[in-house]
Amino acid sequence: MNEQPPSPEQLPVTPVSGVDDGEGRRIGPRPLDRPAVDPSLTAQFGRPDGVDSAFAPRADTAATNGAIALAPPPPEALSMAFGRPASADDVLLQRAPGSVPYGSEPTVEPVFWPDSADRDPWRDPGAGAILGPPAAGAEKDGESTAKPAAKTGPMLSVPELLFGRRVKPAALATLAGVALLIGVGGGVAGWGIAQSGNPLTSSVTLAQVDDPGKKPAPGSVADIVKRTQAAVVQIEVQVGTGGGLGSGVMIDSAGYILTNNHVVSAAASDPSATLRVVFADGTKTDGKIVGRDPKTDLAVVKVAVTNPTVIQLGKSGNLSVGDEVIAIGSPLGLSSSVTSGIVSAVNRPLQAAGDGGDPPVTYDAIQTDAAINHGNSGGALLDDTGALVGINSAILSAGGPDGGSIGIGFAIPIDFARRIAQGLIKDGQVKHADIGLNARSVSAVSTDGAQVQNVKQGGAAAKAGIAEGDVITNFAGRTIRTADELSVAIIERTIGETVPVTIVRQGRQMVLQVTTQSD
Repeated sequence: MNEQPPSPEQLPVTPVSGVDDGEGRRIGPRPLDRPAVDPSLTAQFGRPDGVDSAFAPRADTAATNGAIALAPPPPEALSMAFGRPASADDVLLQRAPGSVPYGSEPTVEPVFWPDSADRDPWRDPGAGAILGPPAAGAEKDGESTAKPAAKTGPMLSVPELLFGRRVKPAALATLAGVALLIGVGGGVAGWGIAQSGNPLTSSVTLAQVDDPGKKPAPGSVADIVKRTQAAVVQIEVQVGTGGGLGSGVMIDSAGYILTNNHVVSAAASDPSATLRVVFADGTKTDGKIVGRDPKTDLAVVKVAVTNPTVIQLGKSGNLSVGDEVIAIGSPLGLSSSVTSGIVSAVNRPLQAAGDGGDPPVTYDAIQTDAAINHGNSGGALLDDTGALVGINSAILSAGGPDGGSIGIGFAIPIDFARRIAQGLIKDGQVKHADIGLNARSVSAVSTDGAQVQNVKQGGAAAKAGIAEGDVITNFAGRTIRTADELSVAIIERTIGETVPVTIVRQGRQMVLQVTTQSD
């Protein structure tokens, strides 16, 4: 067991060291308590015998006097070139230029490099080598090279310069000319800077063609539109709070306008509806329905006007695929709009659902890529002479019934529409040829056609011997591939006309004579 350390009262008082205890006595330091070291630890971690320090003796220490053995002195040539002067007692390897030995430093530390050191060519490794003048001019014995300062005369005031006759008039004129040149040069430089301030602006005069008497070339689209635009009108139908609009074409000077049935069908079915016709010059007037034909989607409206512009009727049968055509109408309410294109196809069988409760629409259409949209219905399709060759009627659209033009529009051929319009103007209605049967399209390996689904008893087909199941492949010389083609071929014939009909029955082909009847 270790002994207890002595109390503070038992510690010896030493007058030369320690801490004052408040009564003038000095308290000595507490003795260190060093416990005995375990012999096993000493054997494990102690110093080897003969070693009494933490550092081993230096190998270059002399055994006799302990002095450090120095290296042999350098050669005399190296000492003269790189050694310190004999009077230097500074042991540092190197001191900065201009520094002084320790103990003599100034209060303000000197600047190591001067301010112009970065412009000193001697310190710039990239500076070129040049030969300059000698460091000092040649001096003669006892003679200084400094030049005496030049003496200056008294400074002149402005009155003395101008009126004191101390300067020659030629010098004054030269001075004035120099000032004038400086002013002109400054003005020109300022103008150049102002002009080049923004490279996008400049002073230019735009050229203009001076040809106020320019006229459209004969036969051009502009010429055709100028001659025919006044004959195309806009038709507005108001039914209660709703309504619709379309287009129409003036075909007779008596005020008859040819249009589509679906443009005026709402006005025909509602006695309270109003029908107004708007001309190209903005003139409006009321219109009356003369007659309409739902099967062909045609109608005639009459207005009370005097001396209207009448369009010239052409011949749709002379059209060929690729011929140029022009469409005029009021698409989406934009009156007198003009588009142009070509004939994409002729004799395109078209059968569409009727408007409201009307029967299906059937006609042989002219297909065109001229832009046709809602509101063009009933408008004019003109050929390259300005003659009316079709009544714009329908479009195909990727967006459904509410979609716009995708370059596939259809018009009713004027050769067919003329006959319907004449019948409507004469009787207010028209009758069509019919043979009394229904058919559907069929396709076989050897042939395509319209297969008869049912036959009306007492009708023209039944009288000719056509039976259910027969496939009609030709009607009046026209090849039949679909049921639509059969419907169009029938409606285009006149009532009471006898035509040959080719049918296929149980693999046998035969030709029957059919006399059309009225629908």
